[in-house]
Amino acid sequence: SLKMYQCGLPKEMALELFKPFVMKELVQREIATNIKNAKSKIERMDDEVWDVLEEVIREHPVLLNRAPTLHRLGIQAFEPTLVEGRAIRLHPLVTTAYNADFDGDQMAVHVPLSKEAQAEARMLMLAAQNILNPKDGKPVVTPSQDMVLGNYYLTLERKDAVNTGAIFNNTNEV
Repeated sequence: SLKMYQCGLPKEMALELFKPFVMKELVQREIATNIKNAKSKIERMDDEVWDVLEEVIREHPVLLNRAPTLHRLGIQAFEPTLVEGRAIRLHPLVTTAYNADFDGDQMAVHVPLSKEAQAEARMLMLAAQNILNPKDGKPVVTPSQDMVLGNYYLTLERKDAVNTGAIFNNTNEV
């Protein structure tokens, strides 16, 4: 259940991408005595490493790029969340901009390093900021396939079913 501006990063991939930030944080919090000790804690994948990684990624957007990058929307920023497995997860609404599907497409993940680059990624490149096509101003984010079918079934009136056909004035009545 990712939001449109979030992506799911596999834990091991995120740890490799954010390793310098995690090592710095381990030393600053005195969980590790030095960089070498922090590196060995990361290699052993100690429990405190995952807690630090969770906090580090909360402050860092990542850039996702699917080659070939033919237009501005081919690379977008996301707020990462840690997920199990080995696959990057995306909200289905952002796949249109990448011309992506779910059959094993390959994507590159980049980490903006400086605070300025992170701010720029959040303000200009966040997926939620890029819902219109720069070419013609038409929406890039449009429901398709399963989303449309799901909405159809959700709103389908079934005359023979019990407790259906109720009309609500607002969300509080639901």
